[in-house]
Amino acid sequence: MPDITEDQLVDARELMCPMPVMAATKAMRRLRPHQVLKILATDRGSLSDIPAWADANGDELLDSAENEGVFVFYVRKADQE
Repeated sequence: MPDITEDQLVDARELMCPMPVMAATKAMRRLRPHQVLKILATDRGSLSDIPAWADANGDELLDSAENEGVFVFYVRKADQE
């Protein structure tokens, strides 16, 4: 995983769908454009849900990976709300 510095972290481990996306949405509202949100999740559904959520919002999925059963996502907030 590349060296990405997050501006905020959402720990959605042990939360089931749709809670990881809901927690990420709430956190993303507090970020300014171009800031980065790091999301940790254990729900396998997040593998498709988080990228689809980022794309639907016009945000950029910078990277994703799995580390010992935890899915890690880095999403950069788009210019617009």
